[in-house]
Amino acid sequence: MGGIYDFEARTIDGGTRSLADDAGKVLLVVNVASKCGFTPQYEGLEALWRAYRDRGFAVLGFPCNQFGGQEPGDEAEIGAFCSTRYDVTFPLFAKIEVNGENAHPLYRFLKAQAPGLLGTQAIKWNFTKFLVDRKGRVVKRYASTDAPQAIAADIEKLLAETP
Repeated sequence: MGGIYDFEARTIDGGTRSLADDAGKVLLVVNVASKCGFTPQYEGLEALWRAYRDRGFAVLGFPCNQFGGQEPGDEAEIGAFCSTRYDVTFPLFAKIEVNGENAHPLYRFLKAQAPGLLGTQAIKWNFTKFLVDRKGRVVKRYASTDAPQAIAADIEKLLAETP
C-alpha cells in the first residue's frame, strides 16, 4: 500500500492504530485542541463524520499542545472534554507534536505532501486539516480558518470517485 497507510499512532485510550485500517476511505486528518478559538470546529468535524462515515469517510483527530499551550490536558482529560462538550465519536489519538524535530512521522509526511502557502511545511495553528483520497494520496491542505462545512463539497467529490 504505502504512503499514509505506513503510519501508526497511539490512540487516545492508549492503544495503537495503524492507518492501514482506514485504507480505501477518504480521510480528514486534523490537529485539534480543546482551548482554542477554533475548538468549536469539533462540532463541524463530528457533523462531517456522521454524515459521511457510512460512505467510507473518517475524521482522525490528533491533539497537539504546540500552539499557545491550548491542549494542556492529558489524554483522559482531552477525551472527556471532546465527548461531553462536543459529543465527539470520530477517532482521536494521543497528543502529538506536528512541528519541529519531535513531529510525528505522519505529520512530517502530510506536510511534505501538501505544503502550505508559499511552500512552507510548518503547521501554522490548531485545526489545520489534510484531506486524503481513497488511494491514500494527500489531496489538499486547509487552514485553521477553513470551517469543516466548507470542506463538504471536496469530501463529496472524493467519495463519488471509484477507489
